[in-house]
Amino acid sequence: MIGQLIFAVCFAVALFLFSKNAQQIYRNIKLGRPADRSDRSPERWKMMLLVAFGQKKMFKRIFPAVLHLFVYLGFVIINIEMLEIVIDGLFGTHRIFSFLGSFYNFLIGAFEWLALGVLVSCVIFLIRRNIAKVARLNSVELKHWPKTDANIILITEILLMSAFLLMNASDLKLQLYGFAHFKSVGSFPVSHHLLPYLPTSTEALFLIERSCWWFHILGVLAFLNYLPYSKHLHIILAFPNTYFSNLNAKGKLSNMPAVTNEVKAMLDPSFTPPPADANARFGAKDVQDLTWKSLLDAYTCTECGRCTSSCPANITGKLLSPRKIMMDTRDRLTEVGTNIKTNGSFQDDGKSLIDTYISREELWACTSCNACVEQCPVNINPLDIIIELRRFAVMEESQAPASINNMFGNIENNGAPWKYAQLDRANWTQQQ
Repeated sequence: MIGQLIFAVCFAVALFLFSKNAQQIYRNIKLGRPADRSDRSPERWKMMLLVAFGQKKMFKRIFPAVLHLFVYLGFVIINIEMLEIVIDGLFGTHRIFSFLGSFYNFLIGAFEWLALGVLVSCVIFLIRRNIAKVARLNSVELKHWPKTDANIILITEILLMSAFLLMNASDLKLQLYGFAHFKSVGSFPVSHHLLPYLPTSTEALFLIERSCWWFHILGVLAFLNYLPYSKHLHIILAFPNTYFSNLNAKGKLSNMPAVTNEVKAMLDPSFTPPPADANARFGAKDVQDLTWKSLLDAYTCTECGRCTSSCPANITGKLLSPRKIMMDTRDRLTEVGTNIKTNGSFQDDGKSLIDTYISREELWACTSCNACVEQCPVNINPLDIIIELRRFAVMEESQAPASINNMFGNIENNGAPWKYAQLDRANWTQQQ
């Protein structure tokens, strides 16, 4: 009963803390401007099934995709086994689902092979990141905490899978000895290879089995509460993020309603624009000016670097890194959320997303080619953030590079980006 009580308290506390962190993240995302992503529901479900569940975009790079698939399937399927562990922990039973007979044997066997796949994949990921030093996994924005975060998660997965296999192996040996309530159930195609390395004492075996059981469940609960502070929050947010994807053509940029209404009023004198919001801003200066979808993107970013490794500006040595844009947005959003939580409402801290976190040089290095959007495995759109920050710089501050200002002047005076007069624009059609 003491063990059941301790487990119940740990389980309840873990769920409570996770719910509090999840609420804070939800409140932070809701700080963004409205964006309607409720249309075309069948397309959205299809997008989520293909991209989030089906890992479709991961397979643009086969080797890491296969490794990630093992980890993904292991995370999703092995945690079905968590249901049994939770019931056993609350009610003091042991392998409560063993009444399923041969199907239970199949499940445990499948869990073991998946656990081995997760373990091997995580070891390879650690090697790629820390020994082979794959370039996109060792960029300057990944120094310090981001790199540590990735390694913590990989090592945790390795330890959890090792504990799972060791727990099964000691369980199997206790079954063979006919010890206490360890009745002969389950199929152990992987962990039975560990039997020769385990002690023969039933007391020692029971201690190993219980220690691994507790380590596994407490490790999973700790992992659950670590997610809100980690890039691995994408494990949860990838599904809503892909569902709310932008279904329009990638090259189609959004219009600003305030500007659209002004143009309509100029073209149609009978059009009456709706009352303007006195606090409205052209573009975005800080995270509150972005849409909630862009803020959801920031929390969903996996920091995999596929966007940056495909960015023409980054490849040619420019300062821009789409991954850094998303990481900076998330960091600033977390800072703003903490500010609001501490003060009750946002108190100006003299910072902003533009300039404090993202420099003008980064913004204007972007070619708007959408390579980053195309490559992202979970349909994150760094370009939306870049465009909104650019709009603020141009329309609110009248600050743009000289070459951009020249183009604006030509459009204003000549009706085209070039310096030629409007009357001369069709000269190229005349035969010489």
